[in-house]
Amino acid sequence: MSQCILKTEHLHKNFGGVTAVKDFSFSVDEGQVVAIIGPNGAGKTTIFNLISKIYQPDSGVLTFNGQDITGKSQIETARMGISRTFQNTRLFTDLSVLDNVKVALDYGARYTILEAMLLTPRRWKHEREAGRRAHNCLELLNLDQYAGKRPSNLPYGIQRRVEIARALVSEPKVLMLDEPAAGLNPEEVFQLVDFIREIKEKYPRLAILIIEHRMDLVMNLSDYIYVQDFGETIAQGLPEAVRTDPLVLKAYLGEEE
Repeated sequence: MSQCILKTEHLHKNFGGVTAVKDFSFSVDEGQVVAIIGPNGAGKTTIFNLISKIYQPDSGVLTFNGQDITGKSQIETARMGISRTFQNTRLFTDLSVLDNVKVALDYGARYTILEAMLLTPRRWKHEREAGRRAHNCLELLNLDQYAGKRPSNLPYGIQRRVEIARALVSEPKVLMLDEPAAGLNPEEVFQLVDFIREIKEKYPRLAILIIEHRMDLVMNLSDYIYVQDFGETIAQGLPEAVRTDPLVLKAYLGEEE
């Protein structure tokens, strides 16, 4: 039986006089894919930023792997096993794909700045280990053929996959994908769905949390869906139930029942 890996209770976040997130509570189990959907301005990205600790909540509790992480920093949260991507790709265009993935392992370096400058054995040991792990991750995800290429020379759909690989190389327990299909054409979206399914197969205990506007992707991948509107949860449930919920049709799809 899968256990709860991530839980929020009554999260609340204001920006000035605007309530971005109001009383948001949810839970994600190991191996589960949970989607958060809703129209623009619904508070989806703010929820991601609260979980990944870019923002601190005004009130509420975040629990990860049974531990209260409400007051943790971004670095502490990442080291514990929460990794994410962003809506806009943030790859380093002057680095190779392999080096872009290696960057995600820099937080684990145990050498000092002086040791890095002097190219000491400990620095080289970390570099070799980071390179090995990055290459293994690319190979596992069938991206190793692009290891020596620069992201700017690759199709946008491949760049998206490289960014997901970078989020996976640290072997997180929760992977957060912020609009992974943004900017992709229909064929690339289809390929991305297959790619995420492969990730589910190869990382069976990994929990995946998705924000996405592409309903075809959401309905094909999600085990459970939360629907936000103006910062509040207006519906939640299995994809089949959410698809026909009248509040969702009105708020998200702009339709009446």
